[in-house]
Amino acid sequence: MRLNREQAHNRRIAEKAEVIWGESTLAGRQRIKRRSSLIIEACGITPGMRVLEIGCGTGQYSIMFSQTKAQLFATDISWELLAHVAKKAKKNAWQGILCQAEKLPFKDMSFDAVVGNAVLHHLDLSFALQEIKRVLTHKGRFAFAEPNILNPQNMLIKNVKFIGRLVGESPDETAFLKWRILRQLREAGFCEPEAIPFDFLHPVVPDNLVRAVSMLGGLLERLPLVRNMAGSLLVTGTKKVATVRKGTSIS
Repeated sequence: MRLNREQAHNRRIAEKAEVIWGESTLAGRQRIKRRSSLIIEACGITPGMRVLEIGCGTGQYSIMFSQTKAQLFATDISWELLAHVAKKAKKNAWQGILCQAEKLPFKDMSFDAVVGNAVLHHLDLSFALQEIKRVLTHKGRFAFAEPNILNPQNMLIKNVKFIGRLVGESPDETAFLKWRILRQLREAGFCEPEAIPFDFLHPVVPDNLVRAVSMLGGLLERLPLVRNMAGSLLVTGTKKVATVRKGTSIS
């Protein structure tokens, strides 16, 4: 069962999760800052909004989301990961909640935004998208940073399972093809879906090269064909078509 396998995997990596996920390096911290900023911008998160974070992990992104002064509800399937979240939440005023994305324990139209980093590709997507749509308010938005299958590294580790295990992949995770995730979002009933390729900064980039690689990555993200091989996709959409919407920019 997918849930049991994911929970078992998280239990094994809980104490070293931030290292495995590339969040402990300078490049990793830069990625957290940029990704969270893009997600916040895409959803237009402002103080007082009710925001649901799916797959909060150890809470590194939760910290960034909570700095908007929104009412943040950070969820995950693993007690072991939420134990790390609890320590951070005491200082940053949000709630950590144990639950499945496919069976959210919240009422209809409970949230103005649903967000997350590298989580949709772990889920039973058809069920998770319906739950996200259910809990969003009438004009609510969602935004997730997800792995791009056209990135050479992602293509290798997602398709050659033993290599994936070596780098800490869970048994059921995959990566998204831009065109396919857009189709799935439309089929789920979302409006204005987007999947924008971004991110050429790898977590293992040496500290003294982070600035240079970030600048180069910014240039590559503007090249029509090359950008499609970026490491991630910014996946966004809304429950209802807005009359006027400011587009999200990758910069």
